[in-house]
Amino acid sequence: MASERIAVVGDGQMGLVCAALLAQAPGVDEVRLWGHEPRAMEALAQTRVSERLPGVRLSERVRVTGEGAPALEGATMAISAVPTQFLRGVWGALARHAPESGRCPVVSVTKGIENGTLLRPTQVIADVLRDHPDRAPRGLAVLSGPTIAAEMGRFLPATMVAASSDEALARRVQALFSTSWLRIYTGDDPLGVEIAGATKNVIALAAGILDGLHAGYNAKSALLARGLAEIARLGVAMGASRETFFGLAGIGDLATTCFSPEGRNRSCGEALGKGEGLAEYLGRAPGVVEGVATTRSVVALAERFRVEMPITQAVHAVLFEGTDPIDAIARLMSRGPKAERVG
Repeated sequence: MASERIAVVGDGQMGLVCAALLAQAPGVDEVRLWGHEPRAMEALAQTRVSERLPGVRLSERVRVTGEGAPALEGATMAISAVPTQFLRGVWGALARHAPESGRCPVVSVTKGIENGTLLRPTQVIADVLRDHPDRAPRGLAVLSGPTIAAEMGRFLPATMVAASSDEALARRVQALFSTSWLRIYTGDDPLGVEIAGATKNVIALAAGILDGLHAGYNAKSALLARGLAEIARLGVAMGASRETFFGLAGIGDLATTCFSPEGRNRSCGEALGKGEGLAEYLGRAPGVVEGVATTRSVVALAERFRVEMPITQAVHAVLFEGTDPIDAIARLMSRGPKAERVG
């Protein structure tokens, strides 16, 4: 394997995990971690720890920076770990510092759908870099799966899928990220992987609402099954492979997000189920709750592709229409009888 110089864009939980992991990867000469808050990056450079991911200490091999040019200049691969709704602004600012065309593929670990444009993370990046044709990436890939960052920071066993239309790039990402505790599979359906990663956050909000209402495991398991049916319906209508939604990036990630007490989206939903207001919760949340903004986008996609997504509609009603969570559940339970259909 040729030596790699990796730029990790975004200092959130997944960005920190990726930087820590890649600093130990064979064949990686340098890892640079970029964040948008200069003071926070200065503190991270000095202490090597972040309150965003307690227990994880960055190796001295990770170069921490808040500057645009040092982050991407000379990089052979970039890892994009920026929350979806901030992607366009961040990559717009960094694009002029990207290596010349064809030299730096971008791997996205972000899960969401941009509001307004309804673009997936890799599409947003491609859209921004299209304005800088001399800086266009060599290729785009998605790295996703059931990965709670805090567990990865403790080196607990995990699996992910590296998906790209470029098989060689998928295998390159696989080789870089594979460790004794992290197993990477390859895939050729980046569309399906990104849709699965975005929509599972919406279902996780619903799962948290059930937890907050003490609705029980029967209800939660039913939610996962029917939530997966919604996710698969939308993905297939958009052109994704049905199989993707029954793999690691689909049901695997969905289950982890809905059951883990550390999941931000599930925790947000639980607070709503207990009666806390959305604005109040987001004001005290330790990070971005991707599923909130994504819910708006998924509802819009469902309308565009004429896909029935009742759970997603119910979550939207709770988040943005003032519907009481109990009333939302009652509406779901009173829907007309029909035969079960998955996907």
